Amino acid sequence: MLMWIIILALLMIGLGLIIVELVFIPGTTVVGLLGLIFTITGVVISYSHFGNDIGFYVLMGTMMATLVALFYSFRTGAWSRFSLKSSNTSKVNEDILVDLHIGDEGVTLSTLRPIGKAEFHERVFEVKTLGNYIEQGQRVKITQMYSNQIVVEPIN
Repeated sequence: MLMWIIILALLMIGLGLIIVELVFIPGTTVVGLLGLIFTITGVVISYSHFGNDIGFYVLMGTMMATLVALFYSFRTGAWSRFSLKSSNTSKVNEDILVDLHIGDEGVTLSTLRPIGKAEFHERVFEVKTLGNYIEQGQRVKITQMYSNQIVVEPIN
């Protein structure tokens, strides 16, 4: 009885890992290989412990269960509730033209080498320089704005 529990556990874990591999993690990864190893181990144990006849029935049953489970998984969309359905379409500094203007002054919150963060009108923006290195805490002013990018230079 214990041997049947071990064989069934190996087969179920293997089948579960194979389905997870195919549905959630496409490609040949460790999860699919582990599922295959568990499944093969369960079949081999059934052959060695119960003989050829029972081993063959376990092999055929495992193959049928795998095909039915895969068919059910893909056909009914049982896994669709776990899949990502939305995407991020926002961009950095998407609304900069509303609040900022060329000549506005602010303070760098990080070192600009040449890209970093600066604060203008109590809001944080990603800014860049034209290759200059600007320390944190320095005053900067906006010299250019294009394609949602803010170009700054230090105020001396």
